[in-house]
Amino acid sequence: MEEKALKAKAGMPMLILFILLYIAAIGSVILGASIVDTLGTAGTVLIIAGALWIVLGFIFFFGLKVIKPQEALVLTLFGKYVGTIKEAGFYFVHPFSVAVNPASKTKLGQSGDVDSGPSSKFFISTGTGAVQTERSNKKISLKIMTLNNSKQKVNDVLGNPVEIGIAVMWKVVDTAKAVFNVDNFKEYLSLQCDSAVRNIVRIYPYDIVPGVDTTGDGEPDEGSLRGSSAIVAQRILEEIQSKVKDAGIEIIEARITYLAYAPEIAAVMLQRQQASAIIDARKMIVDGAVGMVEMALDKLNENDIVKLDEERKAAMVSNLLVVLCGNKDAQPILNSGSLY
Repeated sequence: MEEKALKAKAGMPMLILFILLYIAAIGSVILGASIVDTLGTAGTVLIIAGALWIVLGFIFFFGLKVIKPQEALVLTLFGKYVGTIKEAGFYFVHPFSVAVNPASKTKLGQSGDVDSGPSSKFFISTGTGAVQTERSNKKISLKIMTLNNSKQKVNDVLGNPVEIGIAVMWKVVDTAKAVFNVDNFKEYLSLQCDSAVRNIVRIYPYDIVPGVDTTGDGEPDEGSLRGSSAIVAQRILEEIQSKVKDAGIEIIEARITYLAYAPEIAAVMLQRQQASAIIDARKMIVDGAVGMVEMALDKLNENDIVKLDEERKAAMVSNLLVVLCGNKDAQPILNSGSLY
């Protein structure tokens, strides 16, 4: 169902008209009561007409609607969609038209998720006491809101459980679709966010793993949840948008707000990361030490500082590697004799 604008009448002239009619009705009753003895039927007619408006005229006040900026009111008349009012102002619509917003009482875990408008509380007297009932406003907010979906546990492409949370900026762009195409557009959005996160996260590993294709082109790449968070968020956005388009919702932005290994494997994965970091650091140290030893031997041979045979070279290489690759400072030992 496509949204259509409702051409409503200005509310202020109608309000003034209804008030004047009430004054006229009261005057008609008074006037009819004063002339009923002289004119008879005419006085009775004035009394009945005035009394009917006094009793039933309040119904027309139900057609007065106030729309604030960035709000919309979806109206139906006897079950038929008649249009949406989006422009801020004071309007008069059919007094029997009904505002529709099935998500008016739905609260999501998000910033800016407030009531569509002020709620009124009233009490209904029953046989056992008074029951408090809340009547929510049926206006739909057109503001940009942020949905902070709760963290959820998902397995990555390697089967490792990770916890991830996302924040989605969204707004309603088609009120008719939001109201009539889905049962509750807020709950629908939250469900689609959960589904999109699961569909995208299972494509990526947490860290870069060789031989994994995350783009679907058949070629291994270096995509990962931790290293390609912007790309992952964009793919989640596109996945959500494809699902909520029919609900009249536009996704502005999606961001990953939380990403970590699940608690049951977090300690093991931390040890793995530490071991990998230690290995990489050792490899760099060894590569640098070998280069320094090679440079030292070349300098000694180039300047003819000392002639070393193969055995002395091996001893020198061993000593230099111990000094350069050791975790602690070397403790030198002075040799006053010869090597043999």
